[in-house]
Amino acid sequence: MKNILVTGAYGQLGNEMRIFSANYPQYGFIFTDVDTLDICDLEAIEKIVSSNNIAYIINCAAYTAVDKAEDNEELCRKLNADAPENLGKAADKYKAGVIHVSTDYVFDGSSNRPYSEDMKTCPASVYGKTKREGEEKLMAVCQKSFVIRTAWLYSEFGNNFVKTMIKLGKERDTLSVVFDQIGTPTYAADLAKAILQIMDYAINNENDNKYGIYHYTNEGVCSWFDFTLKIHELSNITSCKVSPIESKDYPVKAPRPYYSVLNKSKIKQTFGIAIPHWEDGLKRCIEGLI
Repeated sequence: MKNILVTGAYGQLGNEMRIFSANYPQYGFIFTDVDTLDICDLEAIEKIVSSNNIAYIINCAAYTAVDKAEDNEELCRKLNADAPENLGKAADKYKAGVIHVSTDYVFDGSSNRPYSEDMKTCPASVYGKTKREGEEKLMAVCQKSFVIRTAWLYSEFGNNFVKTMIKLGKERDTLSVVFDQIGTPTYAADLAKAILQIMDYAINNENDNKYGIYHYTNEGVCSWFDFTLKIHELSNITSCKVSPIESKDYPVKAPRPYYSVLNKSKIKQTFGIAIPHWEDGLKRCIEGLI
C-alpha cells in the first residue's frame, strides 16, 4: 500500500483532509502536526518518509498569522520557506512527491484581472515573501512537486473569518467590514477534495508530468463586506447592522492585497476539477456549523 503523509493535520485544511481521505481507502494516510513531526527537522522527516513507504507528502502546515509575521520573520521563514524545502529534500531522496499549499499573498493585489500561475509574483508582506520563498525552495529540490495557491480559506475547524463574523454578529448590534478588498472565499473542504484528486492522479499517472504551480479557490468574487452579509444571511443573523468601510479605516500591520482573485483555468483543464461557487461552499460550511 502506498502511504500519504499529511502535515498540519490539526489545521482547517488538515482536518478536512482527514475527513475526505476516507474516500481513498487504497492509500494509507499518516496525519501529523507539530506534536508528532517537526517539519523544520530534515532528519525527522527523512525518518518518517523512509520507514513508511511514503508516496506523497501533502503539506498543510504554515505560519499564517499575517500581522504577527511582521514581527516574527525568523519563525515565519522557518515554517513557510525552510520547512517546504526540507519536505522536498526528503521526498526527492525517497522518490516521493509533494503537494504544497501556498497563498494569494505572493501577489501584491495591484492587478485588475485574475492572477494566473505565470504572472510575476510581488509579495508585499513578510507572510507573502516567506510563502513565495517556500514555493521556490520546494521546486528547486523536488521535481515531483505541486504548489497550490489558495485564498480566503475557512471551514468548520479552527479560527477563521466565517466563525468570527458569526460570533460578532450574535454579540454586536453593528459591525464595520472593508469593502475595497476583493477576492474569493474558499471552503477548505472543497480544496481538500481537489488536492486528493490531484494526488490520486499523480500516483496513477506517474509518467504524465503535470507538476508545477496551480491556483484553487471557489468560483465567483466578492468583498469582505459582501462575504459578511452572506454569512449573516445564511446564519439567520438579523439584529446586527453591517456597514462597509475602506481599508484605510481599518489599519493593520501587514498590507493586504486589494485584488486577490486567482485564475483557475489551469487546474480545471489539467485535472478536470469541478469547482463550486463560493456561496455554495459557504452554505455547506454553515450547515455543518449549525
